[in-house]
Amino acid sequence: MVLITGATGNLGSSVIDQLLKITAPDKFVALARNEEKASSLKIKGVEVRMGNFDDPASLETAFAGIEKLVLISTMEQNRFEQHKNVVDAALKTDIKHIVYTGLGIRDIQTSHVKDLMIDHFQTEDYIKEKGLTYTFLRNTMYADAIPLIAGEKIVEQGIFLPGGDGKVPYALRREMGEATANLLFQDGHENKTYDITGSNVYSYHDIANGLQAITGKEIQYINADADAFHDILKEAGVPDFPIYLLSGTVADIKNHQYEIKSDILEKLLGRPTAPLNEFLKEVYQLK
Repeated sequence: MVLITGATGNLGSSVIDQLLKITAPDKFVALARNEEKASSLKIKGVEVRMGNFDDPASLETAFAGIEKLVLISTMEQNRFEQHKNVVDAALKTDIKHIVYTGLGIRDIQTSHVKDLMIDHFQTEDYIKEKGLTYTFLRNTMYADAIPLIAGEKIVEQGIFLPGGDGKVPYALRREMGEATANLLFQDGHENKTYDITGSNVYSYHDIANGLQAITGKEIQYINADADAFHDILKEAGVPDFPIYLLSGTVADIKNHQYEIKSDILEKLLGRPTAPLNEFLKEVYQLK
């Protein structure tokens, strides 16, 4: 029996949607902390167990009878503590195998968002330390996140970011969810670490050109000065944490931290990932 955490979130929902296509709903269960949000899963015939990463007792109850657990990483400030609670509960309930969705980056030690993202690697180390069988899925940046970083109004305003000529092997969140579901009932993924990346890498120049080809409008990418970009955000009243996350992420892109090449996602999907113009149409809801 497989359990998927974060079942009502974006990635968790994608995993479950694919599982419903490839296996019976009695082969897996979903973990959620909000019963109302989980109601749609119950309608689909999925068993939902309630649990909260900050409540170890609830996790132990939810994990009863589970053999393999998909730990979808959280975005909370105490993420590592939450993940430790999950791993500890897994040990107490005799779960054999954890599939963990972490971060695909070249060198976390030199990342500009190290303080926030290093807990992905701490989680991996903790799972190994406890002797559990593991599969680590180091996910690249979601194509779905492009509007959050480059802006919702690229078509009207262009791209103004200090991203240099750095590139990212973007993939859609739904593609990663599909791939994660596919490997759950396959053999040979035990104690493996996979970089989950798109088939091609794209820069902000490429994104601007792609949107220009789709819309027929002139769209520019301005490679901004990092300090000026920071000051603009500060003057606009953006809080410190979003500035840190946005500026640091874009700095990592500029420094080629995400330029990792792997064919694992293609193999798990059985096809290449969506090309640039296709995923841009999807994330910007363009025809």
